[in-house]
Order: sequence, then C-alpha cells, then structure tokens
Amino acid sequence: MLVSLGSDHRGYELKELIRRYLVSKGVKTIDKGTNSDESVDYPQYAQSVGKSVSSKESDFGIVICKTGIGVSIACNKVRGARCAKVQSVDEAKMSRLHNDANVLALSSDIKIEDAIKIVDIFINTPFSNEERHNRRVEMIDNVS
Repeated sequence: MLVSLGSDHRGYELKELIRRYLVSKGVKTIDKGTNSDESVDYPQYAQSVGKSVSSKESDFGIVICKTGIGVSIACNKVRGARCAKVQSVDEAKMSRLHNDANVLALSSDIKIEDAIKIVDIFINTPFSNEERHNRRVEMIDNVS
C-alpha cells in the first residue's frame, strides 16, 4: 500500500505524525508537501495528492489543513479523486464502504489518537462493491 500525504502549514505537524505512524506500520508514503510550518496556500498540496491518487501513483491520500474543508474542496476538483472530510471513525468507515473515498481530509485540530484511529479505519476498510454504491460512485465520477 502507498499513501500520498499533503498539508498546508497548519496541517504540517499532524501530517508528519501520521507519516511516521504509517511508516512504523510498514505503509509506504509519498510526501507531497508542505515541508514546514511556514505559511503556504493549501490548494496546490491537496490537488497534488488528488492527482497522485487519481493517476494510481498512490492507493490513498491524506490531506490536512486547519479545518479539513479547504483541502477537501481543492482535492475534489481533481477528476478521479473522491475526498471525504472526516472527523470520526464511523465517517471514515462509511466514506470507504459506501463512497469508495480514496482521499481522507482531516482537520489539524483533531487529537492525534483520533486521527490515527480514523486513518487506520480509512485505509483498511474495503469498498462494499454493492451495486447501488457502485452506481452512485460512477455517477459521482461522471460529474463534469
């Protein structure tokens, strides 16, 4: 498994903690930036992660900013990226089971313990592959 990570300056610390956690679990990562807590604009990092996932360079993506909202909006502009802004384990599970989300958006304000649980559920929950969910994901992917 390969996970692409990206954040703005507000999400940098959490991104690094998640990256180290994933590596400790044997998960390969690609860091799409940023690489410090110096102020940057989040859209370029979120879109870089979205492109990594949509091109199949990586299996999943994780994007982080202050609220998680901005990176999710920017990432979802990339065709083939299905980014879910998640704040609970249940949302992480459902975003994978029903929506086949391939990018996880987090708020930098989340507790690290909660973020780790959410990341684990997100990357380890398979898409249900039920006909109704396949149909809906196809409809999402075909939005122009």
